[in-house]
Amino acid sequence: MPKLFRATAIASLLLGTCVAAQAADLPPAPAVKAPVVYAPPPFSWTGFYIGGNLGGAWSQGNITDTLTGLDFSGTSNTTFVGGGQIGVNYQINSFVIGAEADFDWLANNSNSGPGVPVSGNTLRVSVNDRWVTTLAARFGFAVDRVLFYAKGGGGWVGAGNFTVTNVTTGGSVALSNSNTNTGWLAGGGVEWAFAPNWTVRLEYDYLGLSNNSYTATIPAAVPFSDTFSTRNRNIQMATIGVNYLFNWGR
Repeated sequence: MPKLFRATAIASLLLGTCVAAQAADLPPAPAVKAPVVYAPPPFSWTGFYIGGNLGGAWSQGNITDTLTGLDFSGTSNTTFVGGGQIGVNYQINSFVIGAEADFDWLANNSNSGPGVPVSGNTLRVSVNDRWVTTLAARFGFAVDRVLFYAKGGGGWVGAGNFTVTNVTTGGSVALSNSNTNTGWLAGGGVEWAFAPNWTVRLEYDYLGLSNNSYTATIPAAVPFSDTFSTRNRNIQMATIGVNYLFNWGR
């Protein structure tokens, strides 16, 4: 029996030595590489865009009757504004340049100045802006998906008939045609890309209008013409807008 134990022990020892030698001759196991994780490309503002906007607008200005010297200063009104815009951006590092055109309708039906007493009557003038269109360059600084920008350019305002109303009697005199007024534009805002191709923006614009004059024929025993001059007119707008960006910068 002891001989059997010795033989078994010797066989086990030899077998273990042989297995160890074979294991030493095997090539090393290949290293396991971690999967490569790619960072998403940075957001780009480069591309064309189109969208819509809505908000509020208010206008101010002074009107003077050149015939009588009456001053109707303080003409002011607040109204709803809504429309659309189209533009293009080009991003260079963190700087964004571009151009934009806007067209907005004004729900303006009561843009009247203060009443002025004249010989026991009260006269009031009104000129209602109907639409605003602007063309401007944009300059901005992008922080990934947030864009801070300023804009500057020009604008055009379509106004309805200039009207002189006698509040006391209810009579009124209006020009028979509408007119267009021009001016310069300055503004700015912030825009956020909340989806790959969708952005939302908050913007303020100031449109300073050139001086203008209106001539109205006053019916009387002998009809005569009277001229009213406007000065220091401006329209200010605060809007929120949504754009779809046709991004070709990626």
